Amino acid sequence: MYRRILVTLDHSGADEVIVRHIEQLHTYLHSEVVLLHVADGWAARYHEDLQLKDSEEIREDRAYLKQMADRLGQKGIKVSSHLAMGDPADEIVKFAKEHQCDLIAMSTHGHRFLSDLIHGATATKVRHQVDIPVLLLRAPKA
Repeated sequence: MYRRILVTLDHSGADEVIVRHIEQLHTYLHSEVVLLHVADGWAARYHEDLQLKDSEEIREDRAYLKQMADRLGQKGIKVSSHLAMGDPADEIVKFAKEHQCDLIAMSTHGHRFLSDLIHGATATKVRHQVDIPVLLLRAPKA
């Protein structure tokens, strides 16, 4: 059904919800899992254009992705991880298309109206720009 599942991570506690779900889903589907984190700070957005060295944040993001990939790999899941840089929604959509993903799995923070306007609604933008299923799981409030 789903050969390649794109799991987006935002390097927060919300990731645990989607990763645990994917671990369980893998029991039934045996899909390849592709982890993606999009660094979206100033240094990340101009990293390539200005040929910047990796910032501490980017190094931490790479280490976090490796840690999450190792976790899934230890459970027998075929997994790869990627760090993109730029606008999260745009990068997720582009990555899903370029890597022929069958499903995008994301956790959401459950912002409401005003907070969505301030923080952006990555999940909403993604689900309106792709033609593959998007699995959204709401993370519990901290």
